[in-house]
Amino acid sequence: MAQILVAGHINIETTLKVEGFPIEYNPVQYPFFGINSSVSGVGYNVSVALTILGDDAHLLSLIGKDATEILVRAELKQSKIDDKYVHALLDATAQSVILYDQTGKRAIFADLKDIQDNIYPLAIAEHVLAKSDLAVICNINYTRPMLSLAKAKGVLIATDVHTISQIDDAYNTDYMAHATILFQSHERLPMSPEAWAKLVYETYGTPIVVIGLGTEGALLALHDDNFIERIPAVYTRPVVNTIGAGDALFSAFVHGYSHTKDPYTSIKMATTFASYKIGDVGGARGFLSQHELTTWVKQVYL
Repeated sequence: MAQILVAGHINIETTLKVEGFPIEYNPVQYPFFGINSSVSGVGYNVSVALTILGDDAHLLSLIGKDATEILVRAELKQSKIDDKYVHALLDATAQSVILYDQTGKRAIFADLKDIQDNIYPLAIAEHVLAKSDLAVICNINYTRPMLSLAKAKGVLIATDVHTISQIDDAYNTDYMAHATILFQSHERLPMSPEAWAKLVYETYGTPIVVIGLGTEGALLALHDDNFIERIPAVYTRPVVNTIGAGDALFSAFVHGYSHTKDPYTSIKMATTFASYKIGDVGGARGFLSQHELTTWVKQVYL
């Protein structure tokens, strides 16, 4: 069982299935069973995935001092995630609304409330880092001071900067510079994923770069092995909702790498895990256990 610090976001997520984009104006619509609300957010999603995979995920997060605190803590308990490092220091818990269609296109509206103006208690982060094998430090502002703490303690850092278009992006530079495992999406890259992966290493010296390619799978770049290759997506079951696919890919790779230190094995686990996850609705649903994942990997990579 790997001990993994997960510092990241929790929010209340509402998803709405639409016919397609752009959306035609209609004053009232009735999408029966097309609207769902749940506890989500990158920190929560990754923690749930890692826990189901059998790791000990220590979630460090900030939520609001409002009625949603009860809901969040109930969901954490149900997901078997200890909430002792989740602190209600905000005026309100962040919320998001996500519109998605059957092709996988989505429009995300994120209301972070006052989260970007707060800092997570560093003494607690330092305590958890001392017992962690790996630190997943998500790119939400209150986690930023944890980067230097983890580096000072020699704890490997994994992060996902999601959709990014500039190598010197002011908000994400700290995260990119500290990461040993760096994930991002291809959606806004100004060049080919291969060229971007090379630029990331030249700029930050990042040993492991993974770029999510949506329906085409992912690109894996390993500097020490002089390896840059696209790993095709695999099929496990019909797609229902692609929301959370990137978090699932990231989580399974982190899980695999924390146990094997083998990025080639880890990316196979990640693509399989993400493929199965998108057969369900919601960012934190549809995750395989370690045994189930091992079985699926054997089937899809025969």
